[in-house]
Amino acid sequence: MFDMTQQVPLVSVSVISTGGTGTMTDSLGRYTIYVKESDSISFSYLGKGTPKYPVSAIPNQQNFEISLHVNVTELKPIMVKQRNYHLDSIANRQEYAKAFNYKKPGLGIVHPNTQNAAVGVDLDQLVDVFNFKKNRRMAAFRDRLVEEEKEKYIDHRFSRALVIRLTQLRGAELDTFMVRYRPDLVLVETATDYELQSYIKQCYEKYMKWKEVMGELRKQDN
Repeated sequence: MFDMTQQVPLVSVSVISTGGTGTMTDSLGRYTIYVKESDSISFSYLGKGTPKYPVSAIPNQQNFEISLHVNVTELKPIMVKQRNYHLDSIANRQEYAKAFNYKKPGLGIVHPNTQNAAVGVDLDQLVDVFNFKKNRRMAAFRDRLVEEEKEKYIDHRFSRALVIRLTQLRGAELDTFMVRYRPDLVLVETATDYELQSYIKQCYEKYMKWKEVMGELRKQDN
């Protein structure tokens, strides 16, 4: 993959197939993608896409090179910091440490410093035990933070970008798919990347069949 001069390799060019596979070019402009004979592939760089090239029409499928109408000398350098779920989660835990670590208060025993003194109860903890409203609020806040963290982890793995890459869905159809086939926490915690992608592809097949059935029902109603 080269720029318009056909001399400068382009890095991070998106290579996408209609079969749902995708990759990016390396620092030398090279890429490897697994496709079917019936697939087509297209390229995208800095938000600009190319036409789709049928695999069956590519003369040399082992070395398909094209030049994009981009002059790298005109590109302004930018720094992109990708969101990191794990770092975000750690920062969230640190910010709300008091809530995440909250435990229902119990009675604390005060041990005497002198030999003849009696063992007593920590009065501050005793007050906390009977502060029911505060305890309920803290417990509810902690539970809400934990649930939000779980939902964010599902969003992190079952991302819109991944679903788009595998299904090519957009707009309202993508919104429907994301809600209808959103996996539970157990699946995203135990599935490998390959298994999760297989799940999305299977759900896409189900979605297309469901869409076809709904279309037939609308025709019958009309």
